[in-house]
Amino acid sequence: MSEQADVIVVGAGLAGLVATYELTRAGRKVLVVEQENAANLGAQAFWSLGGLFLVNSPEQRRLGIKDSLELAMQDWMGTAGFDREREDHWPRQWAKAYVEFAAGDKRQYLHDLGLRLMPNVGWAERGRGMALGHGNSVPRFHLTWGTGPGVVDVFLTKVIAAQKRGLVTFKHRHQVDQLVVTDGAVTGVRGTVLEPSSDLRGVKSSRTPIGEFEFAAQAVVVTSGGIGGNYELVKKNWPERLGKAPKHMLTGVPAHVDGRMLEITESAGGNIVNRDRMWHYTEGIQNWNPIWPNHGIRIIPGPSSMWFDATGKRLPVPNFPGFDTMGTFKYILDSGHEYTWFILDQKIIEKEFALSGSEQNPDFTNRDFKLLLERIKKGAPGPVEAFKQKGADFVVRNNLRDLVDGMNALTDEPLLDYEDIEREMIARDREVDNKYSKDFQVTAIHGARNLLADKIVRVVAPHKILDPKNGPLIAVRLHLLTRKTLGGLETNLDSQVVKADGSVFDGLYAAGEVAGFGGGGVHGYSALEGTFLGGCIFSGRAAGRALARDL
Repeated sequence: MSEQADVIVVGAGLAGLVATYELTRAGRKVLVVEQENAANLGAQAFWSLGGLFLVNSPEQRRLGIKDSLELAMQDWMGTAGFDREREDHWPRQWAKAYVEFAAGDKRQYLHDLGLRLMPNVGWAERGRGMALGHGNSVPRFHLTWGTGPGVVDVFLTKVIAAQKRGLVTFKHRHQVDQLVVTDGAVTGVRGTVLEPSSDLRGVKSSRTPIGEFEFAAQAVVVTSGGIGGNYELVKKNWPERLGKAPKHMLTGVPAHVDGRMLEITESAGGNIVNRDRMWHYTEGIQNWNPIWPNHGIRIIPGPSSMWFDATGKRLPVPNFPGFDTMGTFKYILDSGHEYTWFILDQKIIEKEFALSGSEQNPDFTNRDFKLLLERIKKGAPGPVEAFKQKGADFVVRNNLRDLVDGMNALTDEPLLDYEDIEREMIARDREVDNKYSKDFQVTAIHGARNLLADKIVRVVAPHKILDPKNGPLIAVRLHLLTRKTLGGLETNLDSQVVKADGSVFDGLYAAGEVAGFGGGGVHGYSALEGTFLGGCIFSGRAAGRALARDL
């Protein structure tokens, strides 16, 4: 079976759509091969909150945030911790190019496509407290108006328009099993036709075969995503530096994020680097209304919740909510348990709890101003309140003793001692009587509120959590949650896949998460947040533009 196309794109996620858009701008014909049905166009990016990492943006400047390329590069390199001479060769160059993109034409590129941003800028990954170490020195998380679907849509509409002009053909339910290599160059793909599926977006679909296919083209771009939906592969690649892989993690991405194309591409001759680098979350909760198997949602917390390990010990400095994801992740694993607890009150949940995911933010996602105004009313946002009432990991009580009893009732073994937790919380509450404190978390709350936007919409004023007027008390059991693959196929700055000997693999390109968002690991060991969608866009754009130039 043959199709007339200049380029085959494997995967219809964000990176694939961006590459296809850039190719069709140059009049190239593209065949998009995707194992899921048309309902899943945009793939994992659709489910995202839609945050974008930008540097020295108009939104930052309006809020009085002083950012610069130099400061952002310092933060990126301090966070990445590149230390591998061979495997970090291209990631270092991608990191430099990407931060320059974020400080340069990234915003205008997306604005020209129709993407719009919210006026507030979030401060994610606030770091470990050292200027040269991990973390964002200033807020850089720009939330898109429309969240993940809005980001996908600005490219998808262009691709659909190109489809109507005869430049794009979609082959859904086509699962690639092999890259075709001719005289040392990739010249096509072959695989299995899966039975039709009418499943809704994100639902695990059938893998029943009904036929085979083979397509040829001048080049192939692999944009198939990472491994976060395949926990067996996550465990296989688990980094020794984090200790033993958890027995159980919630899954933060759909089942089709299975990592198949990594092994397939490696078998054909492509090189994988930094496969032990990955990005998972510590604040996962079980979705009371799941879409895919083992579906978890991440809480995006403000800095005020008190964080305890499974035995009731307060997490040490600087493992505060929203400060250092992977550093806290390692601490949790070292504790010998795979879950932790937030303890907070109604005042904190109303202002500081957000949920990651487009479906958990219908006001932003649907661009609904009326619904957006509901956030300023008393009470938690609707999706947060739904988890509070229906979530299996939430305990709500009017006093601390009943709260601790309820927390112990959720676990197989009652590990929490009421007196220990009471002592920690009373001590913390004593620290909020002044605008300064020896408690670094309380100091961090005061510091966060120096940013007017955080003071107004994101960070609650320091107050006594145990004061009944701020109640009820709330505890949330937090699970570890799979999410992103930070390593992947090694690529040069044109997104061409590199072989193990360092040479370019003719005819083969890769972009997005399968390529570690660029180079085989543009983030290094950790990430600054708002950088995953941007990495898909930047690497997909590089692949599309290089092919449009060179074909």
